[in-house]
Amino acid sequence: MKSVHLIGICGTAMASLAGMLKARGWEVRGSDAAAYPPMSTFLASLGVQVMQPFAEHNLEPAPDLVVVGNAISRGNPELEYVLDHRLPMTSMPELTHKEFLTGKHSLVIAGTHGKTTTTSMTSWIFAAAGRRPSFLIGGIAENFGSSFAVSDGPEFVIEGDEYDTAFFDKGPKFLHYFPDAVILTAVEFDHADIYRDLEAVKFAFKRLVNLVPRRGRVIAWDGHENVTECVAKAFCPVERYGFREDSFWRIVNVQYESTRTLWTVLREGKHFADFAFPLAGEYNVLNATAAAALAFSYGITPREIAAALSGFKSVKRRLEVRAEVKGVTIIDDFAHHPTAIAATLTALRARYAGRRLWAVFEPRSNTMRRNVFHGELVEALAKANRVVLASVFFKTTDALREDERLDVSRVLAELNARGIAAEEHKDAAAIVSAIVPQLRAGDVVAILSNGGFGGIYEKLPAALEALP
Repeated sequence: MKSVHLIGICGTAMASLAGMLKARGWEVRGSDAAAYPPMSTFLASLGVQVMQPFAEHNLEPAPDLVVVGNAISRGNPELEYVLDHRLPMTSMPELTHKEFLTGKHSLVIAGTHGKTTTTSMTSWIFAAAGRRPSFLIGGIAENFGSSFAVSDGPEFVIEGDEYDTAFFDKGPKFLHYFPDAVILTAVEFDHADIYRDLEAVKFAFKRLVNLVPRRGRVIAWDGHENVTECVAKAFCPVERYGFREDSFWRIVNVQYESTRTLWTVLREGKHFADFAFPLAGEYNVLNATAAAALAFSYGITPREIAAALSGFKSVKRRLEVRAEVKGVTIIDDFAHHPTAIAATLTALRARYAGRRLWAVFEPRSNTMRRNVFHGELVEALAKANRVVLASVFFKTTDALREDERLDVSRVLAELNARGIAAEEHKDAAAIVSAIVPQLRAGDVVAILSNGGFGGIYEKLPAALEALP
């Protein structure tokens, strides 16, 4: 039995690692500044102790090993204690590789968008085909009720995050995973606190592709030149997927219905399979096609793939219906990049055609708190009928100058000029108070955030229930 303490345990990857270590027989505990669902309830269900807030005494008695989350920086009291006492420490990706990936086929799902859903789809296809995969996902896959599995099958499906590894290792997490195969969904500028520009982002993905051995495979979206550039020098076969006529895996005949989506996939111009699943959105069709392509390369048949996809349920916080109260449908989605916001709102427009669509967005991520995507954000939010923005999320460690921050008032002015009613409120409570009187039966409210958003997911349904 080994004991381990995870600093920043409520991050999705860190919580999953905690679960995997516990499954391996480790004594696991951790700490965080604040815990909120779904990861807080997930850890509680595993019997993992979570201490709040960060404090030196959380490390007593001293564990055999400390895992330092990538959000933890110098000045954190626990990190300072670890350094002062020279406790053995490591990072989440390094420990994952050492304890779980060694001896497995490492299947890495990477890209700016869609990697959590695609990792979940791939894991489910392998599991439904009886392959007993291990997996590590940056979210709770509803088919498993978990974000991880430690199994005896030969494959390990892992979400490959391009974000940095730890305060002592500023390289991308996915470089620790040494992939046998890669799915590359999209490459765009993101993580403005880590990458100086798009070229730096592309360089990171090129490094990932360069790790794939000649016997391996890269499944890459063919819808953007950035992806094409990143896979151009691969030493292994590269199979492109998308809607182009020359796609190796070509998507045709897509049909969006009220409760399901159907499409056909051609492989090198010949019929491969007809697919259907309950999810909405073109981006999910792309994600599923990429997962299918990788599964087929590992010997899973088109029939098995189609059967698995038909029963795929989705991922927590990805177009998740949180409540339906008095005819108002409340959707929770993790979208926090303009491309993802646009894709989410487009999917909801198709799924809930003819209904008034609200976009309630929290500018929380390190990229969206900056003004780098002002124009793109306006275009994305313009796909809604009504828009509500929370004030820019402020971090106590924030070093952003005023002129570097997203100018919410400009975003609102441009949306209002287009005839889209848009407003700003300081926090979740203020948003709920402002919009509840305006909501009517048939409305769809998409809540878009990569954080807890002040408990709005519970506060909004409760306020609607309280209406006379």
